[in-house]
Amino acid sequence: MSKNQQRYYIRIDDLTLARGADPDMSFDGATVEGLAAAVGTALRETALFERWRLEQEEPDEVDPQMGLLDAQAEVSAKTVRSRVDMTIVTDLPHALIKHRLHLLIGEHWRLYDVKAA
Repeated sequence: MSKNQQRYYIRIDDLTLARGADPDMSFDGATVEGLAAAVGTALRETALFERWRLEQEEPDEVDPQMGLLDAQAEVSAKTVRSRVDMTIVTDLPHALIKHRLHLLIGEHWRLYDVKAA
């Protein structure tokens, strides 16, 4: 584990609404396990970033820092009283996590705590 890793605590009130605006990039699953897997893949692999980058007006001008990955990122999610609590452990900056979550699940989440991992 990296010394710079943070543990992000995310809450999703309704998993059925957790969809991004663009169906080509949006989470399309129905389970908390599927959500955790999709977020983990988005943090560890380039596919989501590349799909987003290619849709930009000037794809070659996209800041390469937006495509940073964390091969060690860990994501878990569980249902708690009809909501989803997700934990992300990564050394990626908050802005990148926020961007990828918006692509995957839109505005249907909120960060409620961050701690050193």
